[in-house]
Amino acid sequence: MLTDFATVLVFMVLGAVTVALLLLVSRLVQPRDPTPVKLSTYECGEVPFGSSWVQFNIRFYVVALIFIIFDVEVALLYPWAVIFQRLGMVAFVEAFVFIVILLAGLAYLWKEGDLDWVRTMQDAPARKEGK
Repeated sequence: MLTDFATVLVFMVLGAVTVALLLLVSRLVQPRDPTPVKLSTYECGEVPFGSSWVQFNIRFYVVALIFIIFDVEVALLYPWAVIFQRLGMVAFVEAFVFIVILLAGLAYLWKEGDLDWVRTMQDAPARKEGK
C-alpha cells in the first residue's frame, strides 16, 4: 500500500517539476520589447479608452451561471440517452424525475424573474428594513 502512495507522490513531484521547468524555459526565451502599444489593453481591434475597471451589470453573470447549470445537466443526460434501451424502465423513470426537477428549477427561475434580461425596480426583490 505504501508503494501506491509513493507512486502518487512521484507523479505529483514530476508534475510540479515539469510546470516549474516549462515556466523557467518560457521566461528565458520570451522576447522582451515592451512598447506602449504592447502594454495597452486589447479591445478586439478597437482603440481602448477610459479605465479598464468597468462595472458590469450582475445580470450577465446570473444568466451565464444559469446557462452553465442547465448545459451541464443536458450533458449528463447524453450518456443516459446513448444506452437508454439497455437500462430499461427504471432508468426511464429516473431520467423523468431528473427532468422534472430541472423543469421545477426552470419554473422557479422564470417565476422569480431571473430569466428577464432587464429588471425594473418594481420587479426587484424588496429590501429588508434595518440592513
